[in-house]
Amino acid sequence: MYKAFYNLTRNPFEITPDPTFLFPTARHNEALASLYYGVTANRGCVVLTGEVGTGKTLLLRSLLQLLQRRDIAFALIFNPTLSPFEFVRYIAGDFCLPVAGKAKDELIHLLNSFLLQRHQQGLTTILVVDEAHHLSAEILEEIRLLTNLETSQRKLLQVVLAGQPELDVKLDSHELRQLKQRIAVRCHLDPLSSNETRAYMARRLRIAGAVAASEMFSGPAVEAVFNYSKGIPRLINTICENALLAGYAKHAATVTSEIIDDVARDLRLTQISGEPKNGVGAILSQEQEQRDLLFAMKTLLDVHDRLQESETKRRPQ
Repeated sequence: MYKAFYNLTRNPFEITPDPTFLFPTARHNEALASLYYGVTANRGCVVLTGEVGTGKTLLLRSLLQLLQRRDIAFALIFNPTLSPFEFVRYIAGDFCLPVAGKAKDELIHLLNSFLLQRHQQGLTTILVVDEAHHLSAEILEEIRLLTNLETSQRKLLQVVLAGQPELDVKLDSHELRQLKQRIAVRCHLDPLSSNETRAYMARRLRIAGAVAASEMFSGPAVEAVFNYSKGIPRLINTICENALLAGYAKHAATVTSEIIDDVARDLRLTQISGEPKNGVGAILSQEQEQRDLLFAMKTLLDVHDRLQESETKRRPQ
């Protein structure tokens, strides 16, 4: 909707994990290099953690994109809430093995034969589990047993676990100490700094075709984005996407901090969880909500009028 107004070729702040938009901070580069080394050197099990929205899935997609160039087969699990049998069947199915009517022990035998065959061909095979902090202790134990598939020289299956910091807590538990001892590499992603946030936004705008990326958001606007997002890439994307839409509705060539403030209120990023609202505070809150509603309605009407105007210009005279 706003691409033509800002002379962009694509949406710069999509929240889908597109490796094209990977922002190479020192931490992201280190994590990607560590994961790549852990997998290609057949270290067995590697772990990636980070808070919600810090770019774990995007980093995994970038890793898999690199690995596909080396004829490395992988099974990707992004729904870890499975039973042990479903988990093993899903892995076998992702490797295109026949799973219909097979019992769990038969699936394990199939997997072992498949992995041995690839090993004999000098090929690497990987299991990647996203959202791994949701894995039950039972499934994590199943993963440990899969890492036991090995020859005298190397592990037959490389495992990559990615999840929120709760995954570290689970792996540090006494119950899972055997799996923890098999982890060869651990990486962690932190939120972006203020300077990194500025560079992150500029890079995405340049990739999307912006000629003067540094001028699309004012300095105070960039600082406001950082303050509201706390450097979390997913929140940066959400704020900036909405800010460009609001800027388009206002005919604003440059997104200002006032626009960012309005967007943050719409996204309820200014709300403090658990804060009591009574008396004067409740009245002020109601007045603010009314102002926010009026602003949202005005923005919607402005966008509608712009679309109608564009449609009228495109019609043949």
